[in-house]
Amino acid sequence: MLRRPFLSALLAALAAVPLTLLVGLVATPAARPAAATPLRVMPLGDSITGSPGCWRSILWNRLQSTGHTDVDFVGTLGPQGCGQPYDGDNEGHGGYLVTNVANQNLLPGWLAATRPDIVLMHFGTNDVWSNIAPATILTAYSKLVDQMRASNPAMRIIVAKIIPMAPSSCAECGQRAVALNAVIDGWAAGKTTAASPIVVVDQWTGFSTTTDTYDGVHPNAAGDQKMSDRWYPALVAALGGTTPTGTPTASPTSTPTPSPTVSPTGSPTVDPPTTSPPAGVACTASYRITNQWQGGHQGEVTVRSTGAARTTGWRVTFTLPAGQQITQTWNAELTQTGSAVTARNVGWNGALAPAAEATFGFLGTNTGTASAPTATCTAS
Repeated sequence: MLRRPFLSALLAALAAVPLTLLVGLVATPAARPAAATPLRVMPLGDSITGSPGCWRSILWNRLQSTGHTDVDFVGTLGPQGCGQPYDGDNEGHGGYLVTNVANQNLLPGWLAATRPDIVLMHFGTNDVWSNIAPATILTAYSKLVDQMRASNPAMRIIVAKIIPMAPSSCAECGQRAVALNAVIDGWAAGKTTAASPIVVVDQWTGFSTTTDTYDGVHPNAAGDQKMSDRWYPALVAALGGTTPTGTPTASPTSTPTPSPTVSPTGSPTVDPPTTSPPAGVACTASYRITNQWQGGHQGEVTVRSTGAARTTGWRVTFTLPAGQQITQTWNAELTQTGSAVTARNVGWNGALAPAAEATFGFLGTNTGTASAPTATCTAS
């Protein structure tokens, strides 16, 4: 919430101006109309939002630089310093569990004090760490949404799939975060209303605990930038009173963000007969491990169109090293037969222009240290 301490002095000075001069000022064609009331945005969550939660400073400054100047970040907590001026008010309470906030009815007081129009909520990391079931966390989400709507029936609510977790003290947290994120879309679809829409922002896909956090949990500068980039389009849409719609499309600079899904396993499958690819289409695939913890890992494969013509689809094959198995995948249809893995594009990321890329990710189990196999790509 930006303060304007000179307002009282300005009003006093205007009171001393002769009435005829004031009338002349009002009649001057160059006079500007009063600014619209700023929309009030509450960032809500735990330490990822507030300690210091510098994604907020990046997001606020981006809004200012792109013309969205009538925005007021609100909260009962103030900024903690992020190296640049910004509107730092927030409700990012370090160490808090969303289930405790709901059970203790803490949110209504924060809402009454700040009266937000929009809430950005990244909440549940400490609940995941505490091994609280996803269903219990979603019950807390629902109670908070009800309290938001009691405060403002037209509340616009933006809820994040939480960023990945790999704390040294919790080997299971990575998989627990996936389990929570996998049910958020369905919860939001059932809870949204026309008057008070809920939009889900995927903060999980493409976020690496190795390169984007400083401790496996909290974002570093790179992570703050990624979080801001994910919040921005949804928040801009909410500021305009609209809800983002449409099907994600792959491009060299954007990452599609569907929900994590369970990868198919079980009986061997027979691939359809292969045909020669059309002239001019080709692709390569690069496989990398993005994060590891005891008994598990996260990775991604980047498919790049290397031909002169646009692809209509792609297929990636690789053989997993001994002791490794994929348990979750997203952005691809994946089958496993023993250690042999085949991944195919999904409906919206198979068409790649020359030099364009698409990325699919996965979680897996491993004995010892996970390693990256060689991946082969075939374009169609």
